[in-house]
Amino acid sequence: MLPLALLLLALLVFWLARRARSASGLPAGRVVYADTGGWARTEQPLYSDRLGLTGKPDYLVAQRRGGLAPVEVKSGAAPVGGPHPGHIYQLAAYCALVAETTGRRPAHGLIKYADQTLQVPYTRALEADLLRLLRAIQSDRAAADVPRSHTHPARCRGCGVASVCAQSLAEADP
Repeated sequence: MLPLALLLLALLVFWLARRARSASGLPAGRVVYADTGGWARTEQPLYSDRLGLTGKPDYLVAQRRGGLAPVEVKSGAAPVGGPHPGHIYQLAAYCALVAETTGRRPAHGLIKYADQTLQVPYTRALEADLLRLLRAIQSDRAAADVPRSHTHPARCRGCGVASVCAQSLAEADP
């Protein structure tokens, strides 16, 4: 009787684990890196001196086919029409960091929204766009004055340099 009860308990635990994994939106594979703020130790950021880039994906999943896949978790629903460009470039940066630190280029990354998980192919075109964006950011960081890139006072109110920015909209009405 006890062996049967233990077998049933094991099957229940296995079923619950598979259900939780499915609900998480993570792909099949072993999670080898997690930066979700849980009780586990804090993972080291991925770093590339060549790219001038540091980042911590929410997860890295070792897939049976396709190597490592970075996963970025967003708390909101998926945007209508696909991921925001900023979300795509953030994921592309993680793909570039994975390629740089492991020597293996990811085929894709995943953006896990509250309502769905979207796979973003890490194409050569996306990589080229990312590298252009990184060069532009690095160029802007070296510039004496960079023009504000938006007209939204709320973005300025949340900015860490709004108090010293001559172009800040933080005091403007929303």
